[in-house]
Amino acid sequence: QSAVSVPRDFEGCSTLRKYLGQLHFLQSRIPMGQGQDAAVPVTWTEIFSGKAVTHEDIKYEQACVLYNLGALHSMLGAMDKRVSEECAAGAFTYLRDHFPHSYSVDMSHQILSLNINLMLGQAQECLLEKSMLDNRKSFLVARISAQVVDYYKEACRALENSETASLLGKIQKDWKKLVQMKIYYFAAVAHLHMGKQAEEQQKFGERVIYFQSALDKLNEAIKLAKGQPETVQEALRFTMDVIGGKYNSAKKDNDFIYHEAVPALDTLQSVKGAPLVKALPVNPTDPAVTGPDIFAKLVPMAAHEASSLYSEEKAKLLRDVMAKIEAKNEVLDQFMDSMQLDPETVDNLDMYNHIPPVLMEKCAALSVRPDTVRNLVQSMQVLSGVFTDVEASLKEIRDLLEEDEAQERKLQELLGRVPPAPGSPPGLAEVSKECSKYLELHEKASFTNTELHRAMNLHLGNLRLLGGPLEQVRAALPTPTLSEDDKQVLQNLKRILAKVQEMRDQRMSLEQQLREMIQKDDITTSLVTTDRSEMKKLFEEQLKKYDQLKVYLEQNLAAQENVLKALTDANVKYAAVRKALAEVEHKWNTTVQTLVASYEAYEDLMKKSQEGKDFYTDLEGKAAKLLERARAVCQASEAHRQQLLERELKKQPPP
Repeated sequence: QSAVSVPRDFEGCSTLRKYLGQLHFLQSRIPMGQGQDAAVPVTWTEIFSGKAVTHEDIKYEQACVLYNLGALHSMLGAMDKRVSEECAAGAFTYLRDHFPHSYSVDMSHQILSLNINLMLGQAQECLLEKSMLDNRKSFLVARISAQVVDYYKEACRALENSETASLLGKIQKDWKKLVQMKIYYFAAVAHLHMGKQAEEQQKFGERVIYFQSALDKLNEAIKLAKGQPETVQEALRFTMDVIGGKYNSAKKDNDFIYHEAVPALDTLQSVKGAPLVKALPVNPTDPAVTGPDIFAKLVPMAAHEASSLYSEEKAKLLRDVMAKIEAKNEVLDQFMDSMQLDPETVDNLDMYNHIPPVLMEKCAALSVRPDTVRNLVQSMQVLSGVFTDVEASLKEIRDLLEEDEAQERKLQELLGRVPPAPGSPPGLAEVSKECSKYLELHEKASFTNTELHRAMNLHLGNLRLLGGPLEQVRAALPTPTLSEDDKQVLQNLKRILAKVQEMRDQRMSLEQQLREMIQKDDITTSLVTTDRSEMKKLFEEQLKKYDQLKVYLEQNLAAQENVLKALTDANVKYAAVRKALAEVEHKWNTTVQTLVASYEAYEDLMKKSQEGKDFYTDLEGKAAKLLERARAVCQASEAHRQQLLERELKKQPPP
């Protein structure tokens, strides 16, 4: 209802565009075309004859709406200020190119071509006026005016068609006369400005012939202007004053001053028109114009099927791209694995500037325990003292027993190796047995004690270092010495590794963008309003949106070969530096581990030292008691031997 009686303003244009779009949405879901199941009669009045025309075809409704849209645009253009180069030709052009011409005579190819060229011609007129007001160059103004002539000549050809003449009747003659008058008038304007250009170039002979031609064409226009409104007559008179004045002045100057030959007009280059106007484009399904699709929830099965086909096209595109990406990634991964270049550690120079945290922790722990080294030394000294005391006691016991054994042998030799007499002092064997046991214990513990002292001497220097100033600790850690060339090699390698990472990151980002774009790409709405025969074309158009991303990915993948070649070259130069750095790093790690081990060994040393002290203190007590027993037993044994000796001496006769 709104589209049948639209207001004659831009709101009316908006209403017609919305209605046209919704008709397009409707026809894509309901079979309302000619001969289809849901076709209904559509009736409109033909503009020239006034007859009612009916067709059972929704496309006829669309065609009539388009015609009215073009007509309304032309009315608004006539009322508007003449400054815009947009024109009403768009609706008539879309109608001519997309709809049958058999609906009614006012929609014939000739009538629509007439309308299109009339609209374009008038729009070009507006642009011509603006160009003259803006004082554009004479040659440009001449070309714009020549294009007005070309448009009106096309309109005139359409008017001269017999079908058009019979349809328009008397209007045809009036329109033809007016269009011809405009052709001559704007041809005169074009030659006026060609004459002005010749004047600027000081071609005074050409100037005369162009102004003369302009005057001739203007006279023809004046003849055809009979019966036109006074405003037109006034414009023609004003133009005559301008062109006539220009011609007379030019001719007089050439006759009396310049004396240049006046060439024939047909020997000069013709003026080519410059089409600078554009038809307002018509896109029936543009959501900005149509508003929301009121049939959006009606999605035909064919649209779902087409959507599935489009999804497969997207999936194929993604598969193709991913195959290329994965192939390149595999090459890149294998290459980087073979290189064994970790960007994080290829340049580890910074670590040599700091004491590692694990070592700082040990230094901090020793700083709050300043007596650590002294305590360990004292503990080991005490242990050494006890050890020495035990060793001395056991040695004395052994010496006593050996002395007793020697005295016993002497006695036996003296007495003729007779067995000892009964009554020998008891306990000697037990002392000997117990002494052997203590000596065995002492020998085993002596090895442990030696190892403990060796370990202490090994760690003592490190503990003193850890407990001292941090500068000394840092100075004790190895550091690499690199030449300027070595540093340059390192810097270059780092730069290329960063390039590799940048390439990886960009590749992942582009892949993610592509996946997200494909995920969000739903053209079901467009498929609903697209004819089945146009599906393939629509798919191709829609898939073009991925072209830019594909180009970026291709560039990324293509760059890989050059990047890896550069990395190979840089790695060759890095080999010697790498070896030197690896050796220093190994020494550095070994030193750090040794210092940490010394700290961790401290508690163990103290514990073992205490255990050693406890063991030897106990052994010292036992050895002291055994020494007393040994002395007592050995004295008793000596006394027993003296008794035996005295007894034997009494038995023998005097010598």
